[in-house]
Order: sequence, then C-alpha cells, then structure tokens
Amino acid sequence: MEMNARQILKDHVTKSVELTEAQFDAFYACFKPASFRKGQALIREGDVVTQEYFVLSGCLKTYFLNDELKMTILQFAMPTWWASDYDALYNHHRASVNVDCVAHAEVLSISSDDRERMCREIAGIGHFFRWRTNRGYAAAQRRLLSLMTNDARKRYEELLAQYPALFQLVPKHLIASYLGVSRETLSRLYHASSQAKNVT
Repeated sequence: MEMNARQILKDHVTKSVELTEAQFDAFYACFKPASFRKGQALIREGDVVTQEYFVLSGCLKTYFLNDELKMTILQFAMPTWWASDYDALYNHHRASVNVDCVAHAEVLSISSDDRERMCREIAGIGHFFRWRTNRGYAAAQRRLLSLMTNDARKRYEELLAQYPALFQLVPKHLIASYLGVSRETLSRLYHASSQAKNVT
C-alpha cells in the first residue's frame, strides 16, 4: 500500500503544481495511512478535529443529524477526494458534523499543523491547497444553487452526469438523502432515467 498511496497522492498534487522529489517527500512524510471499515466513524459530532483525510480507496460521507435524527448528507468523498469537518478544523471548535465510511476505506491523514507548516515552507504546497480550497468553494456554490433552483429530476441528472462512479459506490438511500428526496422519489428517477436510455 505504501508505494501505491504515495503515487496516488503525488499524481493528485502534481496535476496542479510542480514539486521536486525532495519537496514531495517532505510533504508525504506528514501523512499517516489508516484503514476504516464500512460504517466506522472518522469524526463524530462533538469531537476535537485536527486532521483532514485524503481518500485512497472506498468512500466516505459527511453528514449531520437533526433533533429527529434525520440524516442530511453534505458530501461524499471518493478516491482522490478530501474530507473533514472544515469549520471545526479551521476555526478550532468541536465538530458539528460526522464523517464515516460508506464502504471500507483506505486514507491518508494530515494534521492542520503539518499542513500549515508545509504551506509556509514549500510554496507549491501552499498553491496546491489554495487551488483545492477554491475548487471546493466553487463546488459548494454549485450544489447550493442546484438545491435552490433545480427540481429533483434535474439534481439527479446533474449528479449522475458529474459523478457516475458514485452510483456504484453509494447505496441509493444515501444518494436520496444527498439529493434531498425520498427513497421512493429516487427510485422513480432511476427507472425513468433507465427507460430513457433504453429508448435512445
């Protein structure tokens, strides 16, 4: 796993920045590998959050539960995606969301202290995290606008077009929660989409 994990992270980072081998080695040395079982929590509401997680394999979900224990999913994290409670991580308060495994996951974790130190010491790492954060802001804005302006069918079609692999990794009831629809509505959308493909 060690060599594979290193290469996956390196390929991910060097898509946006150039680093020397020594610079990447220093960066990679900050990460710790970990394995989590399906359903196992990485972060629970109320935890002190010091780490963010880079997904090597499997899938994570970030969610919160309301007073009636209804789940609202904020994010899925597939391979080469990142996950944490970023509000808690950046603002140094306890977690307000949960992060756990949809499927068995292999991850690399890095502490906020190590991340900030790397950003100070290696300009390319600082650029990488700014690039990644900006992409995250843009994705969050698109998701919010979609929830506010699109009907359930349009939200489903957008998700399927953008992330088809998600539908192979994630159970349908969790996708329904992410889209803000009932399980029955998602089933109707799924069948309508399948029929449309068969017609074309």
